[in-house]
Amino acid sequence: MASVGVDRWDWRPGDRFGPADDSNEPGTGGNRTVSVRRTLYRRFPAVVLARRNLSRNRLRSALSVLGIAIGVLAIATLGMFGNVLQLAAAQSLGGLGNQVIVNPNQDAGVESLSDRDLREIDRAAGEDATVVPVKTGGALVERGSEGTFAQLYGTATPGALFEARSGELPERHRQGVIVGPDVAESLDLRVGSTVEIEGNEYRVVAVLADTDSITPVRPDNAVILPPDEFRSDEFDQAIVQADSGREAAAAADRIRGRLNARQDRVSVFELSSVVSRIDEFFDLLSGFLVGIGAVSLLVAGVSILNIMFVTTVERREEIGVMRAVGIQRVQVLKLVLAEAAVLGAVGSLLGAVASVAILLGLYEFTVLELSVVLHPSNAVYPLVAVAFGLGTSLLSGIYPAYRAATDRPVDALRG
Repeated sequence: MASVGVDRWDWRPGDRFGPADDSNEPGTGGNRTVSVRRTLYRRFPAVVLARRNLSRNRLRSALSVLGIAIGVLAIATLGMFGNVLQLAAAQSLGGLGNQVIVNPNQDAGVESLSDRDLREIDRAAGEDATVVPVKTGGALVERGSEGTFAQLYGTATPGALFEARSGELPERHRQGVIVGPDVAESLDLRVGSTVEIEGNEYRVVAVLADTDSITPVRPDNAVILPPDEFRSDEFDQAIVQADSGREAAAAADRIRGRLNARQDRVSVFELSSVVSRIDEFFDLLSGFLVGIGAVSLLVAGVSILNIMFVTTVERREEIGVMRAVGIQRVQVLKLVLAEAAVLGAVGSLLGAVASVAILLGLYEFTVLELSVVLHPSNAVYPLVAVAFGLGTSLLSGIYPAYRAATDRPVDALRG
């Protein structure tokens, strides 16, 4: 049977499609490699034959594998790129989607939020949300001969909005100031330093931590004072901090319904809607990028279809001999499909490994954080790409396999 390229296969009409039993041959009893190979032959005969047949024309097989690998690489890499961008944006936005900003409606003649307004906002927000009243302003912050202009915030509960790099944020802010990192760097401030603001001296009780997230109250160039240090007794805005974007949206609806029932006293800015729009954009971007990769994989699938069809035509006489000695149609079908599956499996795995390597390269050569690069959601794209690559390869092999299996042995032997 050497003429059909499947050495040591003993086919007889009615026999099982498998290798001959050579367990009695001299020199094979203690050879573990031969034993393992024989086991593979018996359990996966179609796969073993497929590997042998593909190795006949290694260049053609390598090009098919390369096409699948490039397609899978494109799908996985572009999908992960889009997902990483979305994760990085979500990280930069921080808890922005969990916040609701309530401002007095100046168009209706309301200049500030009264104590009554704050109580109503607190009731409407519910027990699961935190309401932080804030006063705002701006002033020159001086230390000796140096000074810098800073944004002033007045709140009694700074721990609900900020984190400290040094020092501790007081539970109730009654004295001293909390400075942002930019202000601390400009004036060389640390905990215990003294600054002057509008003729009043304050001791620095904490320095805020650096943050890349986007928040309504920017801490970088900020100075947080106790609310009583401001001339006005009323607050300029209230920030509602919820546990999730859904809770924030619900709180925003309740605040509108309670405070604007008779008059539009407040304007409610629901930041979760902004985050939702951003998420929708990145979802669209990810889908677009994956679609581009899918097109390249479909092109590789057409290449496999062409190669498998040409291969089966070239081996028509060989397949005719196999059919003549008793190999059934379904077994020929499995053999050709196994060849397509081997090409797809090898190419898909190579493409997936390459995509993971490129993703790790993003962490090495960009400013992305490791938590974003290694996020579990990124693993979905290589897995989907591998499944798509295998599916494309099998679909591309169906027609050539069907042609080979249904060809009459007599016609095949005639060529």
